[in-house]
Amino acid sequence: MESRYRTAEQLLGHNRPALVRGGKVRPVWRNGTFWYRSDGRFLRVDPARGVQEPAFDHERLAAALGVEPGALPFGAITLEDGAVVFDVGGTRLRCALGTYTLTEIGRAPGPVDAVSPDGRHAVFRKGHDLWLRELATGAESPLTADGTAEQPYGTNADSGSARTLARRLGLPYLPPVVSWSPDSRRVLTHRMDERGVKLMHLVESAPADGGRPVLHTYRYALPGDAILPRAEMTVLDVETGTAVPAKAEPLLAPYVSPITLRRAWWARDGSAAYYLEQTRDYRTLTLRSVDPETGEVRTLAEESGPTRVEPVQNVACPPIVKVIPEGVVWFSQRDGFGHLYLHGERTVQLTRGEWNVQEILHADSSGVFFVAAGLVEDDPYRRQVCKVALDGTGFTRITDDDLDHAVSVADDGSCFLDSASTVDVPPVITVRGWDGRILVEVSRADVSGLLATGWQAPERVKVTAADGVTEVYGVLYRPHDFDPAQRYPVLDHPYPGPQVGRVEPGFGQGQLGYDAEAMAALGFAVLALDGRGTPGRDKAFHDASYGALGNGGHLDDHVAALRQLAETRPWLDLDRVGVFGRSGGGFAAVRAMLQYPDVFTVGVADCGNHDQRLYHSIWGESYGGPFDPETYAHWDNGELADRLQGKLLLVHGELDDNVTPHLTMRLAGRLIAANKDFDLLIVPGAEHGFVGFDDYVIRRRWDFLVRHLLGAEPPAGYRLAPIPFDPELLAG
Repeated sequence: MESRYRTAEQLLGHNRPALVRGGKVRPVWRNGTFWYRSDGRFLRVDPARGVQEPAFDHERLAAALGVEPGALPFGAITLEDGAVVFDVGGTRLRCALGTYTLTEIGRAPGPVDAVSPDGRHAVFRKGHDLWLRELATGAESPLTADGTAEQPYGTNADSGSARTLARRLGLPYLPPVVSWSPDSRRVLTHRMDERGVKLMHLVESAPADGGRPVLHTYRYALPGDAILPRAEMTVLDVETGTAVPAKAEPLLAPYVSPITLRRAWWARDGSAAYYLEQTRDYRTLTLRSVDPETGEVRTLAEESGPTRVEPVQNVACPPIVKVIPEGVVWFSQRDGFGHLYLHGERTVQLTRGEWNVQEILHADSSGVFFVAAGLVEDDPYRRQVCKVALDGTGFTRITDDDLDHAVSVADDGSCFLDSASTVDVPPVITVRGWDGRILVEVSRADVSGLLATGWQAPERVKVTAADGVTEVYGVLYRPHDFDPAQRYPVLDHPYPGPQVGRVEPGFGQGQLGYDAEAMAALGFAVLALDGRGTPGRDKAFHDASYGALGNGGHLDDHVAALRQLAETRPWLDLDRVGVFGRSGGGFAAVRAMLQYPDVFTVGVADCGNHDQRLYHSIWGESYGGPFDPETYAHWDNGELADRLQGKLLLVHGELDDNVTPHLTMRLAGRLIAANKDFDLLIVPGAEHGFVGFDDYVIRRRWDFLVRHLLGAEPPAGYRLAPIPFDPELLAG
């Protein structure tokens, strides 16, 4: 069993780059070219010339720094004309590429600085206000002076500020919530107003100083609360030091701000800022513009509907809205599918059909370039790049294969980086023009390291939902050393949404996929499924979650899928079915065991939001509907506590300031009252992501499922290596 644990550990997300070479490119665009980091080296791609080359001479730069070529002490660069700029040890250096001489040009920005596009300034928080630092000299000056504890500048709401994570990382706070104008002259931010928002409490039982337990109190709005956090949009002029508040009522921001969600942005020329505003019931969406000189606010577009009206179904994606001289390109699901409309002199529907727009890539007088899903017959989630003219004619698929296309657009709109793959086809990454022509091939993923672990590509599966009509899709992971003559225990790994989906259409599947692959290495068959109510399909499919959060992303679809798959795959042992998940997946894991105790016999639930009445107001009210005590009571796992029959492990961090630990403790209380046996792990000092503790939590999850579902004894004393924190998560 120990060898299986070692293999499973190799497959976790932080180890993935060592197994898949060239599978991901994170471009930094500038003037239609970009650079990126791969295997410790920096490469520059010039699509116009069709060239990919080293961004600089790594050996000469290493010699100038006095280090080995493979040990450059920085992870990011900025390319200038004839020079490369980077930070080492708190100092910003410029290296002239002709002579490879180094010059100190100022102080490096810190991890909680928001740096201007021109690299000259950084905005940071001091107390409850925002300050400006000139990086060349270190000179600091205030941008605001009237912030208070209840009305601070540049923050998300208390409940969305990840305070525990910041403390775990030794930071005073996470980066400020600001958006720089493209010309680096101004900053869009807001003043948060949390006066009257009710308090939430966490107890740190074992503080680092060894003293008494510490009480952490912050503001946290629940469904039905009378007062929610609000944000007053404000423009700060860094040259004059003036603040220009938007001349509009503050907008609701009960969790994170529109800036954090990328629902506030600047015009390309900096002449205006835009933001999207939603009503409390999420049934009206409005686009507004702010004049940065005067603060005057105009309404540019608005839409209302009988359920939530969204600028995009997946909250992790940017809004599908674009302001161009001809009007506003606007995403709407008014005809049942997600399509584009141009609101100008008149309203024109630009796209139509039984498919959905997923993202606007670029728009100008020649038309709108966008990503759409539902155009590939075999898989409605695979994305294609398309174009349509501003009068709704000339619809064209720019990518016309059956692969999934993940896209990054050049900063000048001249071309796009395209990663083409499927669940079982590794990525080929190219730069394409808007005619679909490949300008330069950047990378082809090498999965030989992945295959050497015994990994097998997951199988894309399609089944019929529990309604007997709707097609739903997922991926099925075979256990390592698979033998179709054997029978294997099955794990369902749900995430119910409705704000994000569980399964990604391309290769890799993200962190949730890596967790599933690790389980397959331990000897389980693993199913991941997007049931009804999850995003990425038509309006009715997504609305299956509205007013029905208690169904956990339609767990009845998961049960139906398991039974259908087992009909043609007798190696799936439905007498041994378990379930595990985190956060919303933790809620779903417990819900599965309580609603279907005859199906799911073993489960692990990490930091589950087990009672929607006591979780974020934005969660229940936007995805489930306005607060109604009777309806919300049905979304409490504790109501079904007496139905537990199998083996259940509940895990929670005691300082989880997102899904607060009292949600698990209340469920535990109901299980005790029902005289049920279960296991409980409360992790002292841990927040929602278990940063610094995730290696231990993962190992405990593995042990529990191996022991109770696989019927094997975990390796004694096995310890996962500490899992490094990804600093990119600091940016949200």
